[in-house]
Amino acid sequence: MELSTRAYNDYISALFAPQDDALTGALAEMERENVPGINVSAVEGKLLEVLALTVGATRILEIGTLGGYSGIHFARALPEDGKLITLEIDAHHAEVARRNFERAGVVQKTEVRVGPASETLRRLAATGEPLFDLVFIDADKDSYTEYLNLALPLLRRGGLLLGDNTLPDAVLTGEESGTKFYNAAVARRSDLTTIIIPILRQHGMDGLTVSFKRSPG
Repeated sequence: MELSTRAYNDYISALFAPQDDALTGALAEMERENVPGINVSAVEGKLLEVLALTVGATRILEIGTLGGYSGIHFARALPEDGKLITLEIDAHHAEVARRNFERAGVVQKTEVRVGPASETLRRLAATGEPLFDLVFIDADKDSYTEYLNLALPLLRRGGLLLGDNTLPDAVLTGEESGTKFYNAAVARRSDLTTIIIPILRQHGMDGLTVSFKRSPG
């Protein structure tokens, strides 16, 4: 019997990633406020939470807040004195995310910074922010490689760099894509050890590129 990716995704979601009121409420708020439904899935959200716990993250940098769904997962992985700094270019999306963080009871761990991510990343470097334990890139795909170059110096040695939506159809064709360039860029770096984790979705498959930072860079 041939089963669809949706069936496998539903099995994993029901067993390991059931949605509570805060998460379902965040999705409902996004829909009400016309925030695009391009957030990570329930399964990937739980994976992000587990990865953050694995490295004992106390500081997380997220590039691309959207409505705060993935941010709730990250914040839940942080200790009470931990901090998620999440970058969002759209002020309306940022406000929706703040309300969702408040509803989820994690607002004290979160800080939403509004503006172009590249500019905010440069300011973070210039102001001498403490290094982050995990960086998650989930924004405009054409800028992924730029975000890599700007964010990597902000990541501690032994930290994780995550790039979302990295298995588009373009990886198997001659078509160019920002995430395809990103995958090639992290594969070339000697200071990173990298693999792509395939992510099942209700319709088809995507990928999360996971890079471990071996040395300063």
